[in-house]
Amino acid sequence: MKLAQFKTENSNQQRLGALVDEVVCDVAELARAVSASGPEPASWLLDVSSMLELVNRGPAGLDELKALLSNIQASAGRAAMTAYSIEAIEFLPAVAAGKILAIGRNYVDHAIEGGAEPPKAPLIFNKLPNALSAHEAPIVLPTISTAIDYEAELAVLIGQRAKQVSEAEALDYVFGYTMMNDVTARDLQRGDGQWTRGKSLDSFAPLGPFITTRDEISNVQSLKIEGILNGQVMQSSNTARMIFKVPYLISYISQGITLEPGDVIATGTPEGVGFFRDPPVLLKAKDVFEVKIEKLGTLRNAVVEPTA
Repeated sequence: MKLAQFKTENSNQQRLGALVDEVVCDVAELARAVSASGPEPASWLLDVSSMLELVNRGPAGLDELKALLSNIQASAGRAAMTAYSIEAIEFLPAVAAGKILAIGRNYVDHAIEGGAEPPKAPLIFNKLPNALSAHEAPIVLPTISTAIDYEAELAVLIGQRAKQVSEAEALDYVFGYTMMNDVTARDLQRGDGQWTRGKSLDSFAPLGPFITTRDEISNVQSLKIEGILNGQVMQSSNTARMIFKVPYLISYISQGITLEPGDVIATGTPEGVGFFRDPPVLLKAKDVFEVKIEKLGTLRNAVVEPTA
């Protein structure tokens, strides 16, 4: 399944959506339509409005949602009642993330292009919640930086509480996967001596548009990943080239930091970022940057001037 949080032109109400045949169905609207004329869905589905509500239901919740969506096959009319074209909705951040933990220099060639040795252990930093943004939402250039860079990344959404889990069982704790642009103010990152401010300015963590559930991805370490600036491919790699693979990262982090449902791990960016090019290619107003990952989709954001 591909799932999203969104709102419509006529309402600011947050909705949980499921992608079905290239349209987005409001899960709660669909549940109410089914309840009125067919098999009774799980009661919580009648008013669900957030990704986190679903995530917190665990595997049973996903099964109940799958059962609901199976009713679309029986009634095209029900689906039509709840369907919105992708162009007609406004995407929200794919999840209201609890913690956003990110991994630095997790592709060998990216470490090398920045003049650093590949790390011997995962280099973990955090992006703050104010940075969270959505597909098609603007990346706002800050007034305090002149060196804004892009980083295409695979993001992992945690689905169950994970504390001291083994590498072998780590993927059992994953709800799904999506795209993130780890937007970075390079001058702040380098000048501060630590990364929090340079990685966490407002709008610096676009996430989405869809969460693809784990069952749809047979091997998360074999996905093509690209970063595309104004139509030009700047980053092109494969998640197979990660130094520390997704199961290892989950296990490593969980040994001392308990991961909770709704937490997000951004797994690092491949080579090709703008700052280390000669000459540097930095984000400017009217640029459009896309993160594209095989089987997951495309995250797109335009860059805009600072706002008052």
